[in-house]
Amino acid sequence: MNTKDFIIRTATEQDIQFAETIVTEMAESAKARGTGIAKRSPEYIAQKMAEGKSVIAFTKERKWVGFCYIETWSHGKFVANSGLIVVPEFRGGGVAKAIKQKIFLLSQEKYPDSVIFGLTTGLAVMKINSELGYEPVTYSELTQDEEFWAGCKSCVNYDILMSKERKNCLCTAMLYDPKDHYEPKETTHYFEEKEAAFERLLRMKQFRFLENSKAGKAAKKAFTFLRKKFLSIAF
Repeated sequence: MNTKDFIIRTATEQDIQFAETIVTEMAESAKARGTGIAKRSPEYIAQKMAEGKSVIAFTKERKWVGFCYIETWSHGKFVANSGLIVVPEFRGGGVAKAIKQKIFLLSQEKYPDSVIFGLTTGLAVMKINSELGYEPVTYSELTQDEEFWAGCKSCVNYDILMSKERKNCLCTAMLYDPKDHYEPKETTHYFEEKEAAFERLLRMKQFRFLENSKAGKAAKKAFTFLRKKFLSIAF
C-alpha cells in the first residue's frame, strides 16, 4: 500500500470514538519498543480532536491507521507535534511521514511564529523530522515550561531525565525555528551524512543511561543472579 490508499486529515469531533483506541495503541507501542512515553488520557486526545489540533489517518474503508496531535507551551512560543502513532500493520509504507507532514503544516497554519520541536527515541522519526527542516538541538533550546516536563513523569525513563538535570535523556531533541532555520534539503543531507553516527549515539545513550537507571540496575542484578544460578547447576 502507499499513501494514496489512505485519508489523512485534520481530526474533528466525529473522530472522538477512536480516542481510547489511540491511547491504548500508544501505550502498547511504547511497551513493545521498550521506551518511555508521556501518557495521555482518552479525554485529552478527544479534546485535541475537538479543537482541530490533531491529524488522523484512515483507510478508505474507514479503518483507523494513525494519529498525531499539537501541544503548545510557554504561552504559544513553542509547539510540539506529539504522540505520533501508526497501527503496526500499516507501518513502513510512508503513513508516519505523511502524518508528520500534515501536522507540521497544521502547526505552521495555527502558530506561524512558534518554534516547533519534538523529542524522539526513534531514528525513523529523526529522519522524517530532518526532511521537514528540523535540526538536532540540546535540551536547553526547548521550552522550559514546567508543565511540559511534568508530562515526562509518566515515562519509564523519567529518573534518567532528572538525574541529568533535564539536560539529557534517551530522547533526541529536534527543533524547527521559522525565523532561523536551514532548508529541508540541507537538514536532510546533514542527516543522511550523519545517520550512522546518530544511530550509534542512540544505542550508546540507551546503554549508558539504562545501565545506571533504577530499571537498568534491577535488570543487571537479576541477570547476575540467574547467571550464577545457571553456573551452579551446570557445574
